[in-house]
Amino acid sequence: MVSLVRRTALAVFLATAAVVPVHADSGAGSYLAGRQAIYESDYKAAEEYYSKALIFDPGNTKLKESVLLARVALGDVERALPIAEDMEANGQPNQAARMVVSAKLVSDGKFDELLARDPENQGVGPLVDGLMTAWAHLGKGEMTKAMAQFDEVAQQDGLREFALYHKALALASVGDFEGAEAIFAADDSIVARFSRRAALARVEVLSQLNRNDEALQFLENVFAAGSDPSIESYVDTLSAGGTLPFTHVGSATEGVAEVFFSVGAALNTEAAHDYVLLYARIATFLRPDHIDAILLSAELLEQLSQYDLAAEAYRKVPTGSSDFHAAELGRAEILAQSGKPDAAIEVLENLAARQPNLPSVHVALADLQRRQENYAAAVTSYDRAIELTETGSGGNWFLHYARGICHERLKAWDKAEADFRRALELNPDQPQVLNYLGYSLVERQEKLEEALDMIERAVAIQPDSGYIVDSLGWVLFRLGRYDEAVEHMERAVELMAVDPVVNDHLGDVYWAVGRTREADFQWRRALSFIDPEDTDGEADPDRIRRKLEVGLDAVLAEEGAAPLKVANGD
Repeated sequence: MVSLVRRTALAVFLATAAVVPVHADSGAGSYLAGRQAIYESDYKAAEEYYSKALIFDPGNTKLKESVLLARVALGDVERALPIAEDMEANGQPNQAARMVVSAKLVSDGKFDELLARDPENQGVGPLVDGLMTAWAHLGKGEMTKAMAQFDEVAQQDGLREFALYHKALALASVGDFEGAEAIFAADDSIVARFSRRAALARVEVLSQLNRNDEALQFLENVFAAGSDPSIESYVDTLSAGGTLPFTHVGSATEGVAEVFFSVGAALNTEAAHDYVLLYARIATFLRPDHIDAILLSAELLEQLSQYDLAAEAYRKVPTGSSDFHAAELGRAEILAQSGKPDAAIEVLENLAARQPNLPSVHVALADLQRRQENYAAAVTSYDRAIELTETGSGGNWFLHYARGICHERLKAWDKAEADFRRALELNPDQPQVLNYLGYSLVERQEKLEEALDMIERAVAIQPDSGYIVDSLGWVLFRLGRYDEAVEHMERAVELMAVDPVVNDHLGDVYWAVGRTREADFQWRRALSFIDPEDTDGEADPDRIRRKLEVGLDAVLAEEGAAPLKVANGD
């Protein structure tokens, strides 16, 4: 790929452009506003401001590039096209412009013009160009040339799996399912490389060959039970003896859409989100019903904190799609992240009513209710999620753990403890559960030796977790082993220097071993770190102030608690 793989040309421009003096009629104000907007990935504002700046300086290559990129990021490829064509006509090379022009030729079925483009001066990149060329030949009915081109791409380093995957799709798109299956069967790395989408394409191919039993077995091998609810329709059709239609690619245009999607998805782990977004947007321009490309766009926009645009993308997934639940889960998460938890809960409640037997929906609803501290409602949702989740499945421990937290906050300790212990039955070495249960027992002054064993196991697994190390120091303090507690509490403060609870605990430990001046210092530090708006925090500012006034021994006496087991000195 060209240099845009790592950073968009717009990002390079922003990093190197000189600051333009602001004049009322120069457009510089719009430029500066656009620059700030693009730093924040606010594509709507960036497009508006850069477009205004371009009016004042219509020949400015950088401004053209900026408007072009913003429009493609918004999914408005048609409005990006005139700028892309203008840049090409004026000899202003730009990869995004080439992507837009090539995509428009494909959309219009102008495969001759696409093939006539000079890859050296008008190409997108070796992989995209090579695959587009193959699909263009197929679009012209030149199957032999198309297959030869796929084979040529396969000879290039690192491109073999891409070429074979698209060759299989091309064969299937013209009804040669035996040829497509031969490619899939000969090389497992194709499905491994492209994961879910390639797996489902092969399932459709097998079904077209009347090999439903093999298709079902393949689904079972690739997808864990219940891990992908959207495949239920595949399973139902195959089990009933029906034939799955081949939906992945039905034309050369859809084949090129798949090129942009598959390349973008591959880049998603190594390239900037805004760059990958260009590929996803081009894919949906060519094929508006490409659900995976829509979901990829939404996920990228979410990662760029463009929540309104992400929600808009998720809403493009139709209700009849098997991936509608995934889109609604994503939209709910976006609403929650953007400070609209009530709207998010409404989305999830509607989805739960629509698909009541989908565990992931009830889990998402429960998690959000728990974050909102609506613990009673969360328990009900976790109940349903646990009921629907296969007993003993890998994720089931977390459901019991999360429900246990809700029970504990609702003061239903017996139920909470039962959930924590069930979570440990399913995942015996889960450090968060060991720590939570151990610490809770410490606070309740129950089964302290067992609590110590749990927390020591948790520390052994996660020695750099400040919360867990704090728990170890605290249980030793509760057991009266103050000297041993000091080292661990000091380590916890190193790991979580500004946490009020950990600093408060260290103050108590210092007091217990006679280091009263240091205890006062830690208590004062703890007070300084308490958020005045956090009224439910574990660190009690009034109690800490009282300790500073009269000392820990007096506070314990006032509370009717057992005194410390070691006398204090100064």
